[in-house]
Amino acid sequence: MDSVHRFLLEDLDIRGALVQLGPSWAEVNRRRQYAAPVRDLLGELAAITALIGSNLKTPGRLSFQLQGHGPVSMLVMDCNEQLHLRGMARSELAADAEARVAGVGGLLGDGQLMLTLQPQTAETPYQSVVPITGNTLAEIFEHYLTQSEQQPARMWLAATADTACGLFLQKLPDADTRDPDGWNRIVQLAATVHPEELALPPEALLTRLFGEEHVRLFEPRQAAWHCPRDEEKVRNMLLTLGRDEVEQMLANAEVIAIEDEICGHEYRFGAEIIDELFPPDGRILH
Repeated sequence: MDSVHRFLLEDLDIRGALVQLGPSWAEVNRRRQYAAPVRDLLGELAAITALIGSNLKTPGRLSFQLQGHGPVSMLVMDCNEQLHLRGMARSELAADAEARVAGVGGLLGDGQLMLTLQPQTAETPYQSVVPITGNTLAEIFEHYLTQSEQQPARMWLAATADTACGLFLQKLPDADTRDPDGWNRIVQLAATVHPEELALPPEALLTRLFGEEHVRLFEPRQAAWHCPRDEEKVRNMLLTLGRDEVEQMLANAEVIAIEDEICGHEYRFGAEIIDELFPPDGRILH
């Protein structure tokens, strides 16, 4: 698992992908205590981000941010061209909340989806903001992809504490020429998939769904949850604040505690950080 498997229905000019996140996603959930509805929604967003991020051709970072006014105020997920994922959810739901809230609308309320693409070679990121259209993440991103790429797209998602998976299909320009009924037939077949089946080995799942079609399965791309500690970055941030500001922070609290909400790390600094960041000019010996 932890991979993106691309495939092509060669006779129909329909492409697809199967995203399967396993061990890395399970490790995230052992460290974060999200309520089940929030966890599953974030897992679906992780699968989508890995899927779309696998199209990055040059070094950079792709980020999706969903904001709303419901029990979940924010979902963030991003990845780079190596499919190193990271993300978080901001929610009012208690960790032991098991009750399902109806649809994305019930969790996020009214809101918007923001896409940010930051190539390493560009100083200014590309950003796009679109309204949340649909009752599920699959519907939201089907609408987004269909509008942005001008080709119909369908998506099926499922997430649990242990897996986050997604099946994606997109109709390509010559599909109707190859088979006028091909797209409808494939979508109907894919719609029979059960959520738990999305974690099956790719060969088994694609054969089960499209056993009568010619499917070319490409080599998988590995994905991983990549959110290491970066104390140097936090120290540099404190350095930019200046000595007076850092001293004031320590005067208000014995310890400076900074939380990296995206990665879930906490950085703590005591009074010693003053001399480490702003060393004295020296002592006069004679």
